[in-house]
Amino acid sequence: MVIDLTLYEKRSLYRFLGLYLASVFLLLAVIGYLFFQNSANAMSSAMRFEMLYQARMIESKLLMAKERGEGNVTKKFLPTLHTTRFKVAYFDKSKSPLYSQIDEVPMFNKQFYGVDNHCYSVIKFPEKDIDVGYIVLREDELKYKLHALKSKVILYLVAMFLFMAIVGYFLTRLFLRPIHDKIDALDRFIEDTTHELNTPISAILMTIQTIKGVEPKKLERLKASAKRLSTMYDTLSYSLSSDSSKKESFDFGKLLRARVEELQPLALHKHIRVYVDVESCNVHENKEAMRRLIDNVLSNAIKYSNPAGRVWVELKGALWSVRDEGIGISESDKKSIFKRYQRFNEERGGFGIGLSIVLAIAKESGIKISIDSKPGEGSKFSFDITRIVNSKMA
Repeated sequence: MVIDLTLYEKRSLYRFLGLYLASVFLLLAVIGYLFFQNSANAMSSAMRFEMLYQARMIESKLLMAKERGEGNVTKKFLPTLHTTRFKVAYFDKSKSPLYSQIDEVPMFNKQFYGVDNHCYSVIKFPEKDIDVGYIVLREDELKYKLHALKSKVILYLVAMFLFMAIVGYFLTRLFLRPIHDKIDALDRFIEDTTHELNTPISAILMTIQTIKGVEPKKLERLKASAKRLSTMYDTLSYSLSSDSSKKESFDFGKLLRARVEELQPLALHKHIRVYVDVESCNVHENKEAMRRLIDNVLSNAIKYSNPAGRVWVELKGALWSVRDEGIGISESDKKSIFKRYQRFNEERGGFGIGLSIVLAIAKESGIKISIDSKPGEGSKFSFDITRIVNSKMA
C-alpha cells in the first residue's frame, strides 16, 4: 500500500526522522569512538609487548655471546642481530651509536613512545661487561594500521546509519498508516454526507422561498440557518471536487458585493452589521474559486463575531480585507488555523475546512495572506490580489 502524505504529515515525518536520525548519529558516533579507542589501545599494547619481547630476545643473544667468550661483541655480532619487522639500533653507555638502522636520535628516557608515523621501544642494557647500553627498536606500520582501522570504523558507521535511516523512514510511514487511514475514512464520510445533503438543502431553500404565514423573525432565522447549511455544503463540495483550471475575467469588487449580500441572512441572524467599502477591480482567475475564498472568509468573520458586532469588508486597489470584532486569534493559533480540520474555537462549530480551502486557493492563485489579530479584539484578514489583477482591463 502506497501512502500519499499531505504537507502536514510530511512535516511531522521529517521532524520525527530528524530527531530519530540525530539520536542514531550521536549513538553511533559514541559507539564508534569508544570502539576505535579500545581497538587502538589494544593494538598499541600488542605492539609494545611484541617490541619488548624482540628486544629481550636480542638481549639474551648478547648475553649468550658473552658466555661463549666471544670478545668483540660489537663488531662481530651486532650487525647480525636484527628482526624481520623492526628497525634496530644499539647505543653504548654514553648513548653513542654502535650500530644503527635508525637515522634519528631516540628518546632514551622513555621505554615506549610514538613520533610521527613511527613507534619506538627503548631497552636499557644493564650488563657492564658489554659495550651495548641501549637497544632501540622502531616500528613503521602501527600508524597505518590505526588509519586503516579508523577508515573501516567510519565506513561501517556510515553503512549502519544509512540502514537505520531507511528502517526509520519505513517504520515512520508504517506508524502513520493508521492515522492516514482514519483521515481517508473521514474524507470518505464527508464526501458521502455531502452528496446526501444536496437534495434536502435544495428542498429547504426552495421551501423557505415559498413559505407564507410565518413571523418575519422566525423566517429570517430559518433563512439564516438554511444559508449556513448551504455555505457549509458549498465549502465541502469545493474541497472534494475543486477545479481551478477554468479562468475568466470579471470584476472582483462586484463579486465581493454580491457575496456579502448573499451572506447577509447569517449576519442579520446574529444582529451583525456589515460595512462594505469596495472598489471595482478586474481580475483574471477561476470565479468559483474566488467565490469560495470570499464566502469562507466572510462566513468565518460572521461566525466568530460576537452578537451585535460589526464586520468591515474593504477592497482598495489590489488589497482586500475583512475585519471583525470577534474573539480574536492568539499567536500560537495563527500558525495552525489554516490546517485542515483545525478549529481554534470548539464552541463555534464547523468542520475546520474553510480556512484550509482559503489557504489552498490563495497559494494556487498567488494571493498573499496576512493576519492581524489579538484575543478579544477581533481579527483582520488581508489579501493582496495583485497577482490576479487583469492589467489589460484595469
